[in-house]
Amino acid sequence: MNTLIRLEVVRTLRNKKFMFFSVIYPSAIYLLISGTQNTTDRIPHTDLTFQAFFMVSMASFGALTAVLMGNSERIAKEREKGWVRQLRLTALPGRGYVLAKIAGAAIVTLPCIVVVFLVAAAVKHVRVEAWQWFALGGVIWAGSLVFAALGVAIGYLASGDAVRPLTMIIYFGLSILGGLWMPTATFPQWLQSIAEWLPTHAYASLGQAIETGGSPHAKDIAILCAYFVVFAGGAAWLYRKDTLKA
Repeated sequence: MNTLIRLEVVRTLRNKKFMFFSVIYPSAIYLLISGTQNTTDRIPHTDLTFQAFFMVSMASFGALTAVLMGNSERIAKEREKGWVRQLRLTALPGRGYVLAKIAGAAIVTLPCIVVVFLVAAAVKHVRVEAWQWFALGGVIWAGSLVFAALGVAIGYLASGDAVRPLTMIIYFGLSILGGLWMPTATFPQWLQSIAEWLPTHAYASLGQAIETGGSPHAKDIAILCAYFVVFAGGAAWLYRKDTLKA
């Protein structure tokens, strides 16, 4: 399984278009959104400036891009080309393939997170304590595992032709409704009630809690853990189902 993880990481790093999109795109969006906001204005009901708030949101968005977009399309294409069928002839267990995909995707999220942090600190002068930088990177990286599992599940759920539109709908739906592109405090109350149970909202809330000097809320951690179990379990089930068809 370790060999497969290394292979997945190397393949992703060699994909220059994917790396550019997943690393540069979130930073560009961060500059675009935060550049229109006053540096002293605060997000409603928080002590965060817009620049600090969107730093975590766009770092989370970048990690989401890397693990969700990369996993789903790659797996769907590998199924069509017969690569997954070949792996079944090896000693690699079914759970090994799923775990390798999740772990491999999670590793390449680190450049996405770091670049957004560097841009926020250098261009927008976002400042936090040293321990907060490391804590922010850690929780955003760890939280990306949830969406890596979702990407695997989508890759087994959709065909090669349908995987991209399906992934894009889920990708933008979770990003916008979860508050990565705009604070959920600006949503109507009924939409806020829905958003607070979405994994992307809980995901961004982990970092935002650390930015204010606190620790992630137990509710957000519990929500992400529950989604991870559902997504990883769904990915494993779909993998076994696909195996039986072969």
